[in-house]
Amino acid sequence: MNRVIRAPRGLRAAAAYVRSAPGTYVWLTILFFTTVALHHMSPAFEQDFLRQRSTNIHELSRNPVRVLITSAMWIDSGRWLPYAVLYTVFHAQAERWLGTLRWLAVCVAAHVLATLISELALLRAIHDGHAPPSAVNTLDIGVSYALAGVMAVLTYRLPAPWRHLYLACVLAFYGVPLVTGRTFTDFGHFLSVLVGLACRPLVRGRGKARNPKETLAAPRG
Repeated sequence: MNRVIRAPRGLRAAAAYVRSAPGTYVWLTILFFTTVALHHMSPAFEQDFLRQRSTNIHELSRNPVRVLITSAMWIDSGRWLPYAVLYTVFHAQAERWLGTLRWLAVCVAAHVLATLISELALLRAIHDGHAPPSAVNTLDIGVSYALAGVMAVLTYRLPAPWRHLYLACVLAFYGVPLVTGRTFTDFGHFLSVLVGLACRPLVRGRGKARNPKETLAAPRG
């Protein structure tokens, strides 16, 4: 009699979790391969390569759609593993809760709006003499704006008082650098949080708020 070889229970649970958030893990897979590609580039070539895929003022003025898409496919730090953890903790949870299309809408809104508004602020700073003209080529690439937006929208997944504590932590995490650093990137991150909070209409009908003590294996509301 042939025996059916079953995968270990933990492996099956992990596979089921990945299947429950396909957009998150497809994106994460793309980031893995692009990060590997970066590690095979020389430092000088890498900077020029990323700058052409960056949402800086120069590239946005030439082909905004292209760079808004390509800038979300690269990690300028070259470290993929921390993002694997962050995507699993935040993006996957948001996608499982909202569904792929609504989750993607939050990501796109945060990424696009924060990018455009922060770059317009930088352009104004250049025009007013508060930033050098060379800032039009500033490297601005990565997935952090979308991540900040998703972190913010997850506020609505939690019940009180956890919701208020979580929101305070998110606002502090992104607000303190804005006050102390005051860079256009810090501004963009905080804008992403505001965009994520403004996506509240997308969470309607997605189930009751969940107690953080519930396990990840519990069915979605």
